[in-house]
Amino acid sequence: MFAKINSLGLMGLNAFPVEVEIEASRGMQSFDVVGLADAAVRESRERIRSALRSSSISFPSQKIMINLAPADKKKSGSVHDLAITAALFAVMGFCTPQQTDKAAFIGEVSLSGEIRGVTGVLPMTILAQKMGFEEIYVPFENAREAAVVDGIKVYGVESVGQLVLHFSGKAVMVPASGAKIGEPDYFGTLDFADVKGQATAKKALEIAAAGGHNALMIGAPGSGKSMLAKRMPSILPKMTFEESIETTNIHSVAGLLNKDNPLVTVRPFRSPHHTVSAAGLSGGGSVPRPGEISLAHNGLLFLDELAEFSRLALEILRQPLEDRQVTISRVSGSVTYPCSFMLIAAMNPCPCGYFGHPTRKCICNPKQVKNYLSKVSGPLLDRFDLHIEVAPVEFADLSSKEKEESSAEIRKRVQTARDIQTQRFKGTEITCNARITSDILQKVCPMNEKAQNMLRGVFDRLGLSARAYDRILKVARTCADMDESEVLTERHIAQAVQFRSLDRKYWE
Repeated sequence: MFAKINSLGLMGLNAFPVEVEIEASRGMQSFDVVGLADAAVRESRERIRSALRSSSISFPSQKIMINLAPADKKKSGSVHDLAITAALFAVMGFCTPQQTDKAAFIGEVSLSGEIRGVTGVLPMTILAQKMGFEEIYVPFENAREAAVVDGIKVYGVESVGQLVLHFSGKAVMVPASGAKIGEPDYFGTLDFADVKGQATAKKALEIAAAGGHNALMIGAPGSGKSMLAKRMPSILPKMTFEESIETTNIHSVAGLLNKDNPLVTVRPFRSPHHTVSAAGLSGGGSVPRPGEISLAHNGLLFLDELAEFSRLALEILRQPLEDRQVTISRVSGSVTYPCSFMLIAAMNPCPCGYFGHPTRKCICNPKQVKNYLSKVSGPLLDRFDLHIEVAPVEFADLSSKEKEESSAEIRKRVQTARDIQTQRFKGTEITCNARITSDILQKVCPMNEKAQNMLRGVFDRLGLSARAYDRILKVARTCADMDESEVLTERHIAQAVQFRSLDRKYWE
């Protein structure tokens, strides 16, 4: 007897269809799996045998051959267990082709017959819906994640026995209800109201959040760099539904979703330790997994103590910051992950941290200072739109009882500016000012004559690169959006230039 069950596989973020073909024939009892399956897939035979015994279901006393088609594409992991089990049920007469032809099955079968959760369910469900499947059977703990996708019924399966009862009609399962995007929950998020003083740094970070710009903070230890950066998530604009799905896809592949609230609705904040490897940042492994830069997609990546990161790890950031994607190549194939993120970095100006401090003396010699700053290369420094000098906090600010502005108030201004950008770039792939492409930069950044003269003088005097010129224009565009002005004035240019001076003060 022959039967066919639909399943799905995953390589990076790219799901692909898999047909589980089964043939049951007379002969010595055996159970074989072919079709370029890795060890985890081949081991499914023993898991399924034990699961059927635990569920009081007799294994067929026939020669069973399973083929995972297409046979030239590598299958990995335990995701096909449930589909193979359903194929066995088909030849055992527990289900009919009418029940399975328009359905897909993904999930891991345990020895006890329970169905365990797997990673990457969301991208596989999206593909199933695009292929016209009407139903998909997934592990119960992945059901809400899969149900985010409209147009397909999602059944959360708890055990092998439950699946048999469902097909027999004795206990029909109810489709899962999916999570929908709502207002982001900022409860428990650190608030800017806790930060005393630092008005200039706060304003710079507000501009960064409004336009999606990269920012570098440099200052003495204890000046509040980390404190400011950790409060950035509380002022980031709301995610669109498309951004939420994109981000959830990546976190699904990485196995980082909350089964009760699977849809990512708050922009990610990733803060890897400075000992992270280059592969940890960009992603890697024999089957490439997303790294920190991809997990920060549509959110924020914070690198504290920037100069302490390895040179290789920092240089790996350069291309993804421009291309907004990272490609990882392995023997098993190449995988491309999106990584459109804001980069916020913080560092001290020297090993002791007090170079340029107004009151404390630096104990480093000039060579030590130069070597420390040179750990951040010029090309990487050029990719920061905003350079922020975080000055030491004055006693008057620390002891002041005056209430500081809250994150909620700042977020309103940020959201207003981002809404303007969303309307401006409607119908394009551009989501914020930091992503403006060179071909439309002049069009979307009209300047009055005074602003143009100021920018010309700055460009000649400071010897700016073409990239620095573009980034000044993009930051000025954000400053204008915050003032709800369509034309860039000299004030907006001055604000943008003000935050491009640290490379002159420290790196020269």
